[in-house]
Amino acid sequence: MSDPAQPLSFAAADDSEELARAELYGLLARLWLAPPDAALLAQFAVAVTEAPQPGGFLEAPWQALVAALRAASPRELAEEYDALFGGVGKPEVFLYGSYYLSGFLNEKPLAALRADLARLGLARDERRGETEDHVAGVFEVMRWLIAGDDAAVCNLEQQRRFFRAHVQPWIEKLCDAVEAQPRAQAYRTLAGLTRAFVQVETQGFDLLEQ
Repeated sequence: MSDPAQPLSFAAADDSEELARAELYGLLARLWLAPPDAALLAQFAVAVTEAPQPGGFLEAPWQALVAALRAASPRELAEEYDALFGGVGKPEVFLYGSYYLSGFLNEKPLAALRADLARLGLARDERRGETEDHVAGVFEVMRWLIAGDDAAVCNLEQQRRFFRAHVQPWIEKLCDAVEAQPRAQAYRTLAGLTRAFVQVETQGFDLLEQ
């Protein structure tokens, strides 16, 4: 998963579409993992308003996210994140795939994900508190499958399989849950961009199968 203390960079205009896809997965993972700090907000202050991946479908949700993050302080975003995803006891919104796929945490969908990660040669970082089915975790795997150096594993077919099994079935349900929360402001825009990006990716993988 992304390290909240690690700075991120935005794709330059001449970067390839694949690099843009990988970077957007990485950015989404970072924002779902923890509220953005001052350093990341400073990047958004100068970020281009064109979507980081070519295509008009992402333009409006990207602009909405940029505007929301430019208008908020680190403290406000931390409070919103905690109100939605933290707190004592059951959070308002769960960030784990097993919950949306089975209704419970740490269920069969997590076991299936772990089996697929093992086949890819990936293992959980035990220093992390989140299980592998955290939204940031599955987005980080997608980023690696796009940008990794091992072509035997990091290729379109593996991306398609992982996306179909562990991203597509539940991410839009997460976005629905966030958008239903009255306290969601900046994270409502993150949900909107996430939904749009997952829809673009779904269409792209559909074309591969035709």
